[in-house]
Parts: sequence; C-alpha cells; structure tokens
Amino acid sequence: MQLVTAYISVVLIWATTPLAIQWSSESVGFLFGISSRMILGAVIAFSLITFLGKKIAWNKKAIQTYIAVGLGLFTAMLSVYWSSQFIPSGWISTIYGITPVFTGLFAMKLLGERGLNSFRLFAIVLGIIGLFIMFDTGLKLSPDTGYGIFGVLMSSIFYSLSMVIVKKINADIETYSTMTGGLIVAAILFLIVWNIFGVEIPTTIPTRAGFSILYLSIIGSVVGFYLFYFVLKRVEATRVSLITLMTPVCALFLGNILNNEPLSLQIVIGSAFILSGLLLFEFEGAIRQRKIINIEEEL
Repeated sequence: MQLVTAYISVVLIWATTPLAIQWSSESVGFLFGISSRMILGAVIAFSLITFLGKKIAWNKKAIQTYIAVGLGLFTAMLSVYWSSQFIPSGWISTIYGITPVFTGLFAMKLLGERGLNSFRLFAIVLGIIGLFIMFDTGLKLSPDTGYGIFGVLMSSIFYSLSMVIVKKINADIETYSTMTGGLIVAAILFLIVWNIFGVEIPTTIPTRAGFSILYLSIIGSVVGFYLFYFVLKRVEATRVSLITLMTPVCALFLGNILNNEPLSLQIVIGSAFILSGLLLFEFEGAIRQRKIINIEEEL
C-alpha cells in the first residue's frame, strides 16, 4: 500500500508541476518564480537533513555530482519557466515526455549503452511527427508558441544530459545528499542570475502564485524527488517508465479543466504520436523479445 501511494503521488506531482509553474509566475515574472522555488527548495532540503542528523558527502565525486545535478536543474528549469509564458501548461508535460529519447541518445554516446535500431528510429520519427503537429497547432494559437516548444525541448535536452553525466560520474552517495547538493548549486546559480538581471522582490504576491511557489519548493523539489527514488528502488524500471506516459495525459486534462487551456483534436493527435513514440522507445526491448518468443512458438 505504501509503494502504491508513493507511485500515485509521483504521477500526481509530475502532472501538476507544469500548471503550478505557470501559476507561480503570475504577476511576479518567471525569474522570480523559479529563483524563489530553487532557493526555498535548497533551504528546506538542507534544513530537513540537518534536523534528521544526516550529513552531505563532500568527496570529489560527490561534488562533481552536485555540479552536474545543479547545472542540469538550472538550465532545464530556466528554459521551462521561460517557455511557460508561451504555451499551455499541459503541453510542457507532453513535450517533456520525449526526454527518455534524448537520455537514450546521450547514454549511447557517453555511456556506451545500446545504440539505435529500427524500432527506436521509428519511435523517434513518431515523436518528431507529434512535435510538428503540436508546433503547427501552436502557431495557429499564437505566433510565439514556437518559442515555448523550442524552450521545453532545450530543457529536456539539458535535463537528459545532466542525468547521464550523473550516471557516468557514478558517485556512491545517498539520494538525499545528491538532491540537497544539487539544489544548493542550482540556488547559487539562480542567485547570480537574480543579481545580474536585478530581479526585484514583488511588494505583493498573488495568493495563487505564492501557494504555487511553496508547492513547487516543498512538494515538487523535495518530496517529489524522494518519492521518485523510493519507487525506483522498489519497482522494475519498465514500470517506473510508465510515469512519463501517464503524466502528460493527466497534465493536458488538468490544464483544460483548471486553466481553460485548449484541448483540440489536433492537440490530442500530436500528443498521441509523441507518447506512442515514447512507448516504443522505452519498451522496444520487451516488444522485440515478445516477437522472438512468438516466432519460436510458431516453429
């Protein structure tokens, strides 16, 4: 029951994050929204592990990991928050669904993992078709939508590269240490950006924006990270991958219901192409194995 609750919680957190990102920037600007989230998240994470009597590792590989995680968070979050100005929140989760494809390509290059085959190439083509459909739909809604789609794709690339680099470093440290160290590095980088661009603290923060920032700082940046790794340690990787298939669907409907975002047939078709490509890319090994078994049974 505890595992099921954690799994469902991760799906809900990831599904609600895009909408919370948009709401957290209302009337305060995206730079204040993301900077305050990362800084609060770092403070909360550090306070929590200090209260629990835990210690952050400071060996060479640990520091390299924190830098990789922090840079990934900084570039990915900055891109996605900027993009949220131009596209519906549900689109963020849908386009982000292509992240495993980028991760697989980086892992092939940097980790020497298995390369592309006909299944995976077909999966990438499906994803690209889906992106073109959504891009075309977006341009009909607003000429600036292309910026949003491009920004989310860049965010996905930055996040994927960061994950693969962390895996390549392969530091033997606890999850709470990785999370806290990465958040501290990201918070420092956002403080620098804050000063460079002269971001001012708003005199008044709308209630919805304030609660969204707190939600993302506590639930999105700390609780969600812990729950994801709690699930990852106890469930097969294939089942964990299903999270990236479920969250875009939930996010699209949440955006439509709670934020009056458009949900046309063309958007549904584009999303279906992207998710179908992701499904093939993630489970091509199982599909090929099943095909081989069926052939052997027929023989």
